[in-house]
Amino acid sequence: MKYISIGKILNFHGIKGEAKIGYSKSQEDFLTNLKQVLVKHQNEYKELNITSCRFQKNFAVIKFKEISSINDLIPFKGDLLYVEQNSLKEKLTEDEFLTSDLTGLDAVNLEGEKIGVVTGISNNGVNDYLCIKSKTKRTSLVPFVKELVPEINLSEKKVVINNLEGLIE
Repeated sequence: MKYISIGKILNFHGIKGEAKIGYSKSQEDFLTNLKQVLVKHQNEYKELNITSCRFQKNFAVIKFKEISSINDLIPFKGDLLYVEQNSLKEKLTEDEFLTSDLTGLDAVNLEGEKIGVVTGISNNGVNDYLCIKSKTKRTSLVPFVKELVPEINLSEKKVVINNLEGLIE
């Protein structure tokens, strides 16, 4: 079974065991619809059922059924929260991808010539960027928009890039 990290228990919130959760931006809808997560504590996964989720400033406040006090939560402070990769993939729309699925794909231009390899995804708080390592070993950030990334083909392991002049060298 493969797991994807979706957040981190930063601290407690109040005395009833609510947890402050750090998460990637623009994931509010996803977190709101979660029913359960796994917490990795001392190299073991423990299932936690979510009873409520709300957002404050830059973190989520989540209440877990299994945690009823600060004392129950303190051992998990700093631990990561996970979901099963397959359950996450089921929730993705046609134009959404997991970073792990894109990393390692060949980046090709509109003519099909290889121009680099996807090494990851970066986010500046507003937009996602594909990190492309070119043949010259330079890393370029390509805005992850349809005009510049018109096609992603996971079965052929490639990402088509509209390589405007100077975008990837």
